Amino acid sequence: MRFPSLAERDRVVRDYGAATGLAENLGRLGDFIEESAGPVFVTSRRFAASRELLWKAFAEPERMAQWFGPKGVPVIALQMDFRPGGSYHYGLRTQDGGAIWGLFEYREIEAPTRIVLVDSFSDEDRGLTRHPLSETWPLKVETTFLLADTESGGSELTLRARPFEASAEEITTFAATLDAQGNGWAGTLEQLDAYLAQD
Repeated sequence: MRFPSLAERDRVVRDYGAATGLAENLGRLGDFIEESAGPVFVTSRRFAASRELLWKAFAEPERMAQWFGPKGVPVIALQMDFRPGGSYHYGLRTQDGGAIWGLFEYREIEAPTRIVLVDSFSDEDRGLTRHPLSETWPLKVETTFLLADTESGGSELTLRARPFEASAEEITTFAATLDAQGNGWAGTLEQLDAYLAQD
């Protein structure tokens, strides 16, 4: 944009907040570039259960404990504070008798349609740790769950995950495991489907 004089430019900046508007637009551009860069894992599944029941399966700790995690790996401990800024800290008992800990840090919650969180492996004291099988797995993964009604009266869950604050090596590892992530989430969502069918 060109101005006829410096005085006119300064007036526009002062009277219309042009500097603030430019900074806000550049910030949004940065967010867009960050969100669109790198690999994204996406999967979805339809359920006969209503969206309201699906939402409760995520929002209530006693329900979450019934289905979340890999097949055959029960939840052994959990603490949930389901709100933006809250967290879900959980332990899973592995088939060899060990334990794996994880931590969700809730960023956005829009009931009953959207949950955005940062997902990490952790220790029993909530300290972030590396994936037990991969030193180069992202320390943090941003995961978005989108819940929608279906025309049949059921619900659909769409999951989007991407590396968050990740190094180039972590992004490469994430991209190389998209198929494996699909297999892992398929098992977890089968458990969710079975749980919802009981309710």
